[in-house]
Parts: sequence; C-alpha cells; structure tokens
Amino acid sequence: MKRILCILLALALCLCLCGCGGSSREVRTVTVLVEQDYSLAFRTGDPTAYYVVAAIEALNAEGKVDELSVKWFGTRLVSFGDDGEALGKLDPAEPRSFIIGVDTNSFPMAYLTNGQCWGFDIELATAVCELLGWELKIQSIEKEDVYIELSSGNIDCAWGGIALDPQEVADGKIAQYGPYVHNDIVIAKRGDAFIENKYMLANKALAMCSTQEAMDALQTDPGIVDRLGQISRLAGGTTECFQYLYQGRSDVILTDTTAIYYFNCH
Repeated sequence: MKRILCILLALALCLCLCGCGGSSREVRTVTVLVEQDYSLAFRTGDPTAYYVVAAIEALNAEGKVDELSVKWFGTRLVSFGDDGEALGKLDPAEPRSFIIGVDTNSFPMAYLTNGQCWGFDIELATAVCELLGWELKIQSIEKEDVYIELSSGNIDCAWGGIALDPQEVADGKIAQYGPYVHNDIVIAKRGDAFIENKYMLANKALAMCSTQEAMDALQTDPGIVDRLGQISRLAGGTTECFQYLYQGRSDVILTDTTAIYYFNCH
C-alpha cells in the first residue's frame, strides 16, 4: 500500500510540473552583468513631453499599461504614474507627426519583425498616438546618440528600450520621464541546468547577440570570459539566442531580464 501511495504521489508531482509547463523551458538568471533602467527622453522644455506623459498616465489609469505589461511580460512589470484627468488639464492636442527613436536591438521592448518595428514600447506608443490623434513614426537610433538625435530634431522622443546617460539627464541636456522598467543584462540558463552561479560556467558554451552593448556587458566581468568555453556571437538577435538555449546548442545565453520575462510566459 505504501509503495502504491508513493507511486501515486510521484505521478501527481509529475502532472503538476507538466501543468506548469515544466522546468526545462524556463529560463533563469545565473549572474547579473549590468543593471539599467529604461526611460523616455525629450528635448528639455519641449511641450510634447507634457502631452505624451499625460496620455501615458491616462492610459495607465484605465488599465491599458497593465494589460500590455501582462501581455508582453506575464506580469505587471511596468511602472508609470496614473492620472485619469491628466489630458483634461492641457489644451486639446493638435494633430501632428510624433517621431520616436528606438533601439531595435532591444527585444521585447522594440525590435524588427518582417521588416516592421514592434514590441511593448511600440504598442504603448501606438496607443498614446491614438489617444492624442497623432501619427506615429519610428526611427531607429543608437542608444548613445539620444541627445544628438533629440537636439537635431531628428526625433521627438527617445522611447524603445533606452537606458539614458545619467550625466546627460543631470546636466539638463535631455528631459527624462521614468524610469518605468528595470532591466538587467545577465547570463541565463535553462531551468533544469545545474549552473547556480558564475563560478560554475567553466567550459560552458555561451550564445549572445553580436551587438556592441552585449559585448561591452560581457567584458564587465573578465573572469567570466576566462571561464567560458565556446562563445557564439549571433546576428539573429535575442530570439536566436533563446533558440540556441532551448535546442541545447548553448549552455547559457547573455540576454536581458525583460526578454526572460517574455520567453517565460510565451
């Protein structure tokens, strides 16, 4: 009888794990390389910011931001202010084009799919423009060029997986709204892999994006580079990195925590 009970309990545990999707597909952080926060940036003194902020806070008050956050990350990861009356405090917005500068290597915040830019930030910016009666236009930019792109008038807002330069904000060169999402650049593993910390990365195969930001992040801890075995730099972006991990072609990947949230719930 005891043996039968043990077997039944074991089967119940297996069913539980299967119902939760199992642990092998879940991706977990091994070690953090870089901590950063995503924010929006505007030209200092540009009234465009007032309308965008008011629209975001109005959408947040009605639950749209939480809806998008759960859709993309599986949880309420995003933090904005909320004010259902925010737009009523401003003069009516006049029709115009609104150009946002995005980092298209920032999956799932902003990325290219079938030649089109998409992601959490793009979907939220689209909702903002629909509320304001504006036409959304998207411009790909480099993260380090936020001030140049804004001051030249090439974009109206840097918004799409952008971690701002704290010194540019402190010097008043750009106006910041946020941060609204905390994002770590990490080394991550499959949930069933016995790699508990960076000291267990010896001779492990790493897959990473071929972007300069990814390479710079890896160099923040030279000891990790010395421990690793094969390092594959992939041109296919974050999605290809996760494919390598799921297929067992790499032991670990260099990625963002926002991407981990996305893949763990999709």
